[in-house]
Amino acid sequence: MTTARAAADPAEAAEAADLRIRPSSAPPRTLIVTVYGLYSRRHGGWLSVASLIGLLASLGVDEQAVRSAIHRLKRRGILVARRQDGAAGYELSEEARDILREGDERIFRRERATLADGWLLAVFSVPESERNKRHQLRSQLARLGFGTVAPGVWIAPAHLYDATAAMLRRLDLTSYADLLRSDHLAFGELSQKVRQWWNFEQLEPLYRDFIDAHGPVRESLGRRGTDEAGAFAHYVRALTDWRRLPYLDPGLPTELLPADWVGIRAADLFFALHEELEEPARAHVAATLAGQPGQPADG
Repeated sequence: MTTARAAADPAEAAEAADLRIRPSSAPPRTLIVTVYGLYSRRHGGWLSVASLIGLLASLGVDEQAVRSAIHRLKRRGILVARRQDGAAGYELSEEARDILREGDERIFRRERATLADGWLLAVFSVPESERNKRHQLRSQLARLGFGTVAPGVWIAPAHLYDATAAMLRRLDLTSYADLLRSDHLAFGELSQKVRQWWNFEQLEPLYRDFIDAHGPVRESLGRRGTDEAGAFAHYVRALTDWRRLPYLDPGLPTELLPADWVGIRAADLFFALHEELEEPARAHVAATLAGQPGQPADG
């Protein structure tokens, strides 16, 4: 595993498109999923309750709120209770590991698609008697960042093939969908088409929220820096706010985006924070985990 990995909250996947960023009030369960995505998998996916309480304290979350959030995540099948060396703790469920693994490349991918890459079409047909499957397909394709060309025909940059195929297999939906590679040959301006297929008006305020929340952090770091605990708090908050956005924006080619697209500025901000905060944040985690019963230090 590389030094920084996280993914969209499995519990939020289907509803992510309807949520606006609220950086100052991210719920403890969302912060905990970010922490697991970033730091637990190098230890087999397990963290002790004591270490979680210590880490979340740096984010201003008290012990009772941490315990309550852990139990909610357990009920939702995201965390599984397990003792290690006599210490109480939780590990990621198999499903949560799969979703986090799918999200790793997506969240930390900086490159945008190019026109030469082509497009991925997802075409599906679901019998009326299985409307729940149709809803599930639509929700999951929207979560992955697909746009809608027509009923039952969804489109995304071709680089989303692996993530889409993995999702269809994981949810046993392969018999309802076909995945096709395509190029846009005619008719009309493709830059206008993508504005019909994707909701740029929804994305723009989300990106502006991120810049408004975390731009001042970047400016502050440039003036006076931060300690390791502060770096951890800033990094986890920034990643928690960022990690849903790559699922709403599939990384469309730059040539097709509005002029001075705010999403590019938001991405530049996130990756600048990632570059500056990831290492001291990891050092804070290592110091917090050191000496915790059943919890090896972060190496």
